Amino acid sequence: MTASDWQPDSWKSKKIVQDVVYEDQGHLGKVLGKLNRLPPLVSENEIRKLKKQLAEVAENKRFLLQGGDCAELFDYCAQGQIEAKLKVLLQMSLILVWGGRTSVVRIARMAGQYAKPRSKPMETINGVEYHAFRGDNVNGNELDERKPDPERLLGAYFHSAATINYVRTLLASGFADLHHPDSWNLEAWDLAHVRNPQIRKEYQAIVDRLHDALDFMKTIGADDEHNDTAMNSVDMFMSHEGLLLEYEQQFTQKGSDNKFYNLGTHFLWIGDRTRQLDGAHVEYFRGLANPVGVKVGPSMEPAELVRILDILDPDFETGKITLITRYGHDKIDKYLPGHIQAVKSTKHKVVWCCDPMHGNTETVNGLKTRRFDNIAAELGRAFRIHAQNESQLGGVHCELTGDRVTEAIGGSMELSADDLSTNYQTFCDPRLNYEQSLDIAFSIAKFFQEQRSPIRL
Repeated sequence: MTASDWQPDSWKSKKIVQDVVYEDQGHLGKVLGKLNRLPPLVSENEIRKLKKQLAEVAENKRFLLQGGDCAELFDYCAQGQIEAKLKVLLQMSLILVWGGRTSVVRIARMAGQYAKPRSKPMETINGVEYHAFRGDNVNGNELDERKPDPERLLGAYFHSAATINYVRTLLASGFADLHHPDSWNLEAWDLAHVRNPQIRKEYQAIVDRLHDALDFMKTIGADDEHNDTAMNSVDMFMSHEGLLLEYEQQFTQKGSDNKFYNLGTHFLWIGDRTRQLDGAHVEYFRGLANPVGVKVGPSMEPAELVRILDILDPDFETGKITLITRYGHDKIDKYLPGHIQAVKSTKHKVVWCCDPMHGNTETVNGLKTRRFDNIAAELGRAFRIHAQNESQLGGVHCELTGDRVTEAIGGSMELSADDLSTNYQTFCDPRLNYEQSLDIAFSIAKFFQEQRSPIRL
């Protein structure tokens, strides 16, 4: 198939994995028809703006911060949780702006990250077979809600719409204004949670310098709250994994430039389990004008990576593809160099983004968790391997929350395995909590300092 042959439903001619089987196809058809008639959630102009910014990331002029829940629940569509997630992303980005002396592209795993892939469609619990929990837009986690329900697709749309609308309202109302006392909340960074005195000293030095920089801007009038500048607001883009293609197809339409856009979100990615070269997901993604991500792990052969880039980016658009690498701290040295060299042998100019979360998952005390030291180790190795291969790591992709959960071990709070059960909330993979998320930002800022700010302005 050539690009001119592509249509939003071309994927149906390919083999699909992670498919959901609904018992009542008539009901599904009615729901999909309703979704097709509903207004889009984002605009093509917003998508083009993100494409431009990601092109600048690929050119080493910006840094990408992407973060949010592993799998959103409909219950996360709540004022407090939305504000907390937005707040931690803003605070992380401020640290990165200062540390890298660069602009930051902010993409939230939010307003649509409701589906989750599973290794098997069914699971046995107490001797009874049930559908596996596939995310709130498919079925419920309770055993009596496990039957896939097409109505949940409508629920996904309306919860996504409510989330996006509230984020837009917050940003338009000055939530991201540096003068806003609660959003950035620099004064609250007393770092009391940092138990290691040396780390607390390093973090405090960064915070003090941030305060000095902001005080200087205030003194010279550069932060005048009446000026319409980056001091008053920021861009916040939405993203999710494009897993349920029947759902995604309903938001795919031709734009004013005659290209097809998925107007259900700004940025979609293909997961590690759905990136088959001859599969339905790659077929669907190849026709989109949206910037797209591809998860890259140990099972990705370098030649396969080149082939998927050729399919998804035939016109060699700078920043069109974000490669989200996820190896594990003990495997990154083995696989990342080969992937970098494979891409360098082509004309593709991608965004390299490190996901240090997925490859470092383990089970402790019966709970899935991740060790902060392993997460930080993979991230640090990613920076150094790229430098050694004359490449540039352009971003970080983390599963995180603004809430003070206890799902990951370690960090400056020094959470132990015994702490996990204190406030373990996730229904999917473990997330960094508020403090651990800031730890990641501080670690990157420290790396930038050590490398004398490798981002070129």
